[in-house]
Formats: sequence, structure tokens, C-alpha cells
Amino acid sequence: MSAFSTVLARDLRLALRQSADSLTVVAFFAIATVLFPFGVGPETNVLARIAGGVLWVTALLAALLSLDRIFAVDFEDGTLDQLVLAGAPLPVVVVAKVCAHWLTTGVPLILVSPLLAVTLHLPAAGYGPLVLALLLGTPTVSLVGAVGAALVLGTRRGGVLLSLLVLPLYIPILIFGTAAVEAALTGLPSTPMLSVLAGFMVLALTFSPWATAAALRQAVE
Repeated sequence: MSAFSTVLARDLRLALRQSADSLTVVAFFAIATVLFPFGVGPETNVLARIAGGVLWVTALLAALLSLDRIFAVDFEDGTLDQLVLAGAPLPVVVVAKVCAHWLTTGVPLILVSPLLAVTLHLPAAGYGPLVLALLLGTPTVSLVGAVGAALVLGTRRGGVLLSLLVLPLYIPILIFGTAAVEAALTGLPSTPMLSVLAGFMVLALTFSPWATAAALRQAVE
């Protein structure tokens, strides 16, 4: 727990000092979402029907912008080598860094999403499932993204390779996250879809730290 709290506090302090990174993610999320009404037209019914999918797609793309910074900076300045050699459980360090990434990236996306849903004329019934789905889905995005970020450490064009690695893995999250919103809009219960998202999160939390730790050890060797 000491290693977890130390790494988490350190990464949060660094994120606050470099707040432009988090603001860039939120700005991309907002701009990409606002562009859709210009592309598909101002029809309220059309926008309301695609609102859930648009918000989820843009949120996933926005999260991709920040995944490479989970480990890249520590890898370049040698901090990652010290963390591996320090003797602290590396999976615990990974969970701390993923938590810091989610708090500085996932949480702002969740907070901004209801405001952007207004621009897409999302009906009131969809706001609750949208926020809950993002609350359950974005931690999985960070956990899965951490595995990809560790695998591409030290490679050229790592950001492009990272996108190719993790985007296919995000498809189930996208499907069930969008389905939760659409179910609420049609009067059906969204609980089954939210339960699946919660299951994805538990599964990712179980296996992702160990897979990421193994990839980090390979990268520093």
C-alpha cells in the first residue's frame, strides 16, 4: 500500500503540473463530439439516435491520446528502471499508475459527457446510463491501454502501434456502453449491459496488472 500511495501521489502531482495533457484530451472529446451535428445535420431525432454511440466513440479516441504517457516518460528518464529495481510489487505500481491515468483522463471525460450530450439532444432517460456506462467502462479502457502502452515502450511510432493494438480490444466496451444508453432510450432495462461492463472491469483488473508488469520487465531488460 505504501508503494501504491507513493506512485499514485507522484503521478497525480505530475499530472497537475502538466495539466495541458488532460485538457487536450477533454478538448479533443468536446471538439470531435460537436463536429457531428455539422456532419450529419441538425435534425434532433437523428442526433438523439446516434448520441450514445458518438459519445462513446469520441471518448475512446480521446482516451487514446493519453495512453502513451502512462509509462513513456518514466521509461525515458530512467524512473521505470528504478521502480522495477526497487523491489515493490510491480503489479501494484501498475495499478497505481493506471488509477492516476483514470483520475486525470477518465474522470474529466465522464464529467464533461452530460454537457456534450446536450449538444446531441440526448433524451433525459439516457443521461444516467451514459454516465454509469462511462464510469464502468473507462477504467477498463485505462487498464487495457496500460498493457498496450507497456508493449510498445521503446518502439518507433509507438502511438500508432498502440492504437492498432488496443482499439480492437475496445470494441466490446463500445458495444455494451452504447447498448446501455440505447436500451434506456427504448424503455428497456440497461442493467444487463452495465453488468457486462462491470464484468469487463473486474476481468481487466484481475489480469491487466500482471500482463502489464511482465511487459514492463521485458521493456527495461
